[in-house]
Formats: sequence, C-alpha cells, structure tokens
Amino acid sequence: MSARRERQRRRRRRGGAGRVIILTLAVLTAGAVIGVLSAVGYVVGVANSAPDLGTLKPQDPGRISTVLASDGSRLGFIQNDVLRFTVKSSEIPQSMKDATVAIEDERFYRHRGVDFEGVVRAALKNATSGRTLQGGSTLTMQLIRALYTDNKERTAKTFKRKVREAKLAEELENIHGGRAGKTWILTKYLNSVPYGTNGGQTAVGVQAAARAYFNKRASELTLAESALLAGLPQAPSQYNPFSAPGPAVRRRNDVLRKMADVGFISQVAAQGAIAEPLELHRNNYTRQKRESYFFDYVTDELIKDYGVKTVRSGGLTIKTTIDLGLQRKARLAIAKDLSFFGAPSSAIVTINPANGNILTMATSAKYQDSKFNVAADGKRQPGSTFKIMALVAAVDKGIDPRSKSYASGPLQLGPQYGSVVINCYGKKCAGGSPNLVSATLRSDNTVYTRLALDLGPKNVVKAARKLGIKSELQGYPSETLGGLRQCCSPLEMANAYATIASGGWRNRPKAITEVSHPDGKVDDLSKPRRDKAFDSAAMFEVTKILEQNIKGGTGRRAEIGCPAAGKTGTTESNANAWFVGYTPRLATAVWVGFPKGNIPMGNLFQGGPVDGGTFPAQIWGTYMKAAKRKFCGEFPKPDHPFRAKSFTGSYNGSRTGSSSINPATGLPYDSGNGGGVVPPQTGGARPQTPPPAAPPPPPAPDTGGIDPEAYDPSQPDDGIDSGAEGGAAPP
Repeated sequence: MSARRERQRRRRRRGGAGRVIILTLAVLTAGAVIGVLSAVGYVVGVANSAPDLGTLKPQDPGRISTVLASDGSRLGFIQNDVLRFTVKSSEIPQSMKDATVAIEDERFYRHRGVDFEGVVRAALKNATSGRTLQGGSTLTMQLIRALYTDNKERTAKTFKRKVREAKLAEELENIHGGRAGKTWILTKYLNSVPYGTNGGQTAVGVQAAARAYFNKRASELTLAESALLAGLPQAPSQYNPFSAPGPAVRRRNDVLRKMADVGFISQVAAQGAIAEPLELHRNNYTRQKRESYFFDYVTDELIKDYGVKTVRSGGLTIKTTIDLGLQRKARLAIAKDLSFFGAPSSAIVTINPANGNILTMATSAKYQDSKFNVAADGKRQPGSTFKIMALVAAVDKGIDPRSKSYASGPLQLGPQYGSVVINCYGKKCAGGSPNLVSATLRSDNTVYTRLALDLGPKNVVKAARKLGIKSELQGYPSETLGGLRQCCSPLEMANAYATIASGGWRNRPKAITEVSHPDGKVDDLSKPRRDKAFDSAAMFEVTKILEQNIKGGTGRRAEIGCPAAGKTGTTESNANAWFVGYTPRLATAVWVGFPKGNIPMGNLFQGGPVDGGTFPAQIWGTYMKAAKRKFCGEFPKPDHPFRAKSFTGSYNGSRTGSSSINPATGLPYDSGNGGGVVPPQTGGARPQTPPPAAPPPPPAPDTGGIDPEAYDPSQPDDGIDSGAEGGAAPP
C-alpha cells in the first residue's frame, strides 16, 4: 500500500509540474499574444494618426532663379542658399539611378513602399552590432521624409516618424503604381535630396550635385561619378569629397561593389571604376553673370513687385528686355572715343518709346571695381538737356516756339533766388530776342531762364514729372538749366525723352517681360504701363526743333543720316556732359563724366573741354547708327495740327522783364515770378566770376574691354525648374 501511495504522489508531482509548465507557457503565450496585439494596436494607432497624403503640401526644398535676356540666353542666377535644378528622368544616367537603388534600397522595384524584409534585416544588423548601422527606410520613405516632413521632425529619429513615413509611402506607391510609378518616385527622389553644402550653398538634386562637384550636367556623369554622388545623401558632410576625400572614395567604392553584388554592373566594370582617381572640378557656374549692373537692377525690380521672400525662395524664370547685341554696340561706341589714358567714364541707356522696354543699360565701368550702377542710379546734373522740360511745358500751354521770343543776355535772379547771375555758355549770348527754336539750337541759358520765369518754375517741374522724371525737384529757375541737386540718372533722361518720341505717352521703364513661377504660373508683364501725358501735336513741335538741333545746332556730332532728334547738356565746370535724343523707335541718353564726383573735364576733347556736343554727341551718333539697324523712317505726324494759344509773360519779346537794375552789376533783376530758394549749385548757369581751379581728373578705369563680363558661351544652360517634373530649359 505504501508503495502504491508513493507512486501516486510521484505521479501527482509530475502532473503538477507539467501543469505548472503548461500553465506558465499558456500565460507567456497569452502575454506574448497580448503584447503583439498591443504592439500591433499601437502601430495601427500611430499609422492612423498620420494625415492622408492628399491633404499634405510638399515642402519646397528651394531652388535658384534664372534671369534671361530678351533673346532667351541666360544672364545668370539669383543666388539662394539652395542650389537646385529639376531634370527629367531621361536626363539622369542609368548609372546614377542604379547606384542610388543599390546603396539605398536594393529591393526598390519589388516592394510597395515598405520593405519588410529590409526592416528585419536592418534590425538584426543593428542588434548584432550594438549600434545603428541600417535604418530600413526605402527610397519611397526617404522621399516622403524629404517632401512632407519638416526639419524638426525630420531630425528626430523616432519610431512614430518611421511608422507615419511607412504609411504615407504605401499611399504614394498606390498613387504611382507599376514600373512607371517607380520611375516617377526615383526621379522625384533624385531631384529632391540634398547632396552636401559647399560655399554656403546646398546642392539639392542630382543636377545641382553634378554641377557642384564635377561642373557638368547630370546626363554627363560617369559610372564612378554617379557612385560618388549616390553615396552622399546618407551623410553629406561625412562623405563630402572636397573636405573628406578619403571617406568619399571609400564610400564610392562601397557603392560600386554593391552595384556589382546586386547585378547592376559587372565585377570588371566595378573594379575599373574603383581604380579611377577622384577628379573634382570646383566651379562658379551659378555665380557667373552677364550684364551685372542690369542684373542687379532686375533683381531690385523683382523685389519691389514680388517681395523679398518670393524672390529669395527661388524657382523663378525671369525674361527681361535687355538686348545683348545693343549692349555690345554701346560698349563699342564708348570705347571708340574713351579708351585713352585718363578718359572719363560713360553710361548709355536706351528705351523703346512704344512700350518702355529697357533695351540697353551699359557703362564703361567694371563691376568688379564698383557695384554702383551709374546708368540706373547715378544722379548727375543733366545740364541743358533739362531745358526741354521748359520747352515741353511751353508747348503744353500752347506757346508756339517759332513766334515766342525772349531777350538773350545776362540776367541776375532776384534775392529770393540768391542773386545768381545767369549767362550763356562761354558768356557768348546771341543778343537780341531769338525765338525758342533759335534759343534751343544755341542752348541759350538766358532765354530759357526767362521762359521758366514766365511759365513759373513749378510748371516746369510739373512738365518734368509728366515726362517721367522722379528725382527730387524743387522749382528753382536754374533747374531749367540743369542745376539740380539730386537729378538725374541716364535712365530717367532716356525715359523722359521717350515720352516725347512716343507722342506724349509716358511709359514706366520696363526691365521684365515675364516671370514663371515654380508652380507653373506665368505672369505676363509685357503689356506697357503707360499714361497719356501730353498732346501728340505739341510733342511733334518739340521733335521738329530737336531734329534741327542735330542737323545744325549743338548736336551736329550726333548725326546718323536718318531722322533723329536730341539735345546736348553740359554742367558747371564741364563736370558732366550729356546727349539725350531719339529716333522714332529708340530713345537714348549718353552721359560722360567721372563716377567719383563732379570733376571738371578740361582739355580732354581735342585740347578743349568736354561738353555735350563733343564726346556724348559722338558716342550717341556712333551707337545709334548701329542700334537703329536698317530702320530709317520719319517721325510719325500727329492726326491733328498743333493749336497755338495766346500767352503773355513778363519776359517775352524784346523786353528784359526787369523790375529794376542791380546797381552793383548793371544787370536786370528778374520780376519775381515763381518761387523757391536757389540751390547751392547752378548747373548750366554761368556766374560772371570764374570757378575755383579744380584738381586734374584721376586716371579712369580701363575702358578698352568691350564686354568684360562675358563668360564662356560654351557653358550649357541647365534645366530650370518650372514646378512640373523635369522642368524646362531656356532656349
């Protein structure tokens, strides 16, 4: 009995132990199942917390903007912290695609956004090594990260982020399915990931990377170069070939071996590429510019119209009005006369009177010597070219220039104007009472001062504003002679005379005709922004006088053998000299002087001083003969005649208009019409006492180079991102 009870006890102990083991296993299994279910539930919850792909807006990785000349050729790029171009799949070599797939996601063509096998493999690899070596992210997940994850979340290596990326990656592959979808995803990836930062610019996309490291297009990459670039996105700083050539080469060779392992290339091809030396080519491709002064002007205009944020965000393609052929002709014309040692500088601006397009903005200055744009921003006294403002004001009132006369002779302005004595250039007045036509051809200061006093200096200012002058004007009588404080630039003067040439239509000067945005939107800016400022018949009266001025007045050296009209201008002590004129199709201002200041230009023109009828008129004539091309048409006649009106002033006729004689000078005072205070400089006015001696002019910059900013035309244009996949290249 005792033996049987012992056997029963042993069976119970064994059975109890088995039950405990079974129970333990059951509990553990249940716990594991619950844990798995909990984990699955957690993952599902995280995945469900991710927004739908359709509700997300892709992050813009940035890009640079491209500025084009009127013929579509590239002037340069507006700089950005991000260097990016977008290219089509056909422009990316197969070696670059294969290298990227091999090193980043070898099962790319077999999974649907998430590579579960790759995730397990990465987990095992990381577990056995004790550190994170592989992340398990597919190319699709990396693209999601680049396009839809902000910087803060992108840098946080969290499980939640990975789950959300996986969910969105599957959605993206459902949208872009099949082999064509894989091509779309890979191309988008290769256009969106960063490849490293050099010189403050981050190269985003394979085209920018090819430029940054090899100075070539992506389509020209070799196998070894493709492998080098494919290895960069995982650690752009660590593998940057400029700063870390050793690690970069080792990474490149790892990519090549991986390509051979997965069958993209042969072992022989891999070994051949591994044996190649690292050959990098630093470049300033995106920093090269043509017509830098105009380029800066365009950038400023863009910022005025679109704001800094839009312009600096990049991705714009800007078509401009500049004519590179005319730019070259302008520099040739300047160099013909101003290439000698110690020569002054010159600036030329040409505007199309029909629409305000800026066709030429050229100077003899070199951008590397000075960034100041004299053509657009140089405020230099315009001398007698400003007399035309008074002439326009006169005809606008109905004054007939042929019948209205004024005394020619010295005149002293009243105390309210500082008692300034007005005299003719070289103190050589015609005498008598010439009409306004004759006074214009002789550029008679005294006649025009009396005209301005009769009109009222404020009315001359009004006419100047209507013509397009925007600089500071204060309404002094001497302003009519060009004695202005902060006026005028060659751009302003060209546009003012263009208003006359167009029959009284004032245009806003235009440098940009079209802006294409990265989202595909195109702003057509080619339509003129113009207002009718003056009657066409009145402007035709001015044109007839200025035509005579070229044929037989002070502007004879500007003769081009075709209908043309213009006016000379010279300021005090010959410190600035001008010729501003126009044909039926082109209005051009030429300025000559020293950019550093109002330095007298004595004895520089055939042993005599430089005035508007010397270098400026000659340069204008040389340039406009070439610029007009084959056109030699007449100025269009208005559809109605000029209607003269009666006008009586204090000075017109043979009278001096004086209210008294200054006993100190024996000259008549003015009658006090108008108002204002005399400025410290009198421009074209000639005081009776000679000016103090001025220092000789310093040596001028070398003006012999015709196109110093031209860069190698063999450099091809890269694809320009237009928002759609692949972008568009300029012509």
